[in-house]
Amino acid sequence: LFLQFVFHTYTTAFTLVNGNGTPKAEEYSLQQKQIFLGLGAISYSACVGALPLAFVNRYTLKSSLMQLVVRKLLPAPLFGLTSAFTVAMVRSPEFDNGIEVMDRNGKVVGVSKKAGEKAVMETALSRAVLFGTTFFLPEVLMYFVQRARFVKNPRALVSVRMTVIMSVLAGMLPVSFSMFSQCGEIKRADLEPEILSSTEETEFFYNRGI
Repeated sequence: LFLQFVFHTYTTAFTLVNGNGTPKAEEYSLQQKQIFLGLGAISYSACVGALPLAFVNRYTLKSSLMQLVVRKLLPAPLFGLTSAFTVAMVRSPEFDNGIEVMDRNGKVVGVSKKAGEKAVMETALSRAVLFGTTFFLPEVLMYFVQRARFVKNPRALVSVRMTVIMSVLAGMLPVSFSMFSQCGEIKRADLEPEILSSTEETEFFYNRGI
């Protein structure tokens, strides 16, 4: 639970710092709301991530199939889903209040909730791919390493596992960040009528965040 809490605290802080700064609210402190949402997302994600292992340990389920599912197969989709959930929670003000959209020349033409929703969903998807793959692929690679008996020393095996995880993470970072352009694009037909009435542009852009 502690390690899950640390992991999701880091990813939540990263999300807070690198979101789109457009949303404004007069009736409450937006920063306080995001911190509150972040704490809720951290607590929920940490509990969800730790629950399967706690369940197995509590009821001493030691069958090989159960251990395989809980320790090897389940962490990857859980990390992917909880990472995406954290992004959606922390950056929810962006699709509640909207974000700025610009024309080709960089001129702000309005604030769009639809663009905010698109930016958050794209970022959540890229984060899910990043951490889901980072926790899934090393398990697959380590399975073949152990099966081929390339490494026999248990301590050396731990070092190899950490090296593989760090290598996959380093490789997936640029892949995740490049899945969607930092300067996102949204079509005219996807924007609100009040924005369209003020311009004849057909393509609009927004800062997606990371």
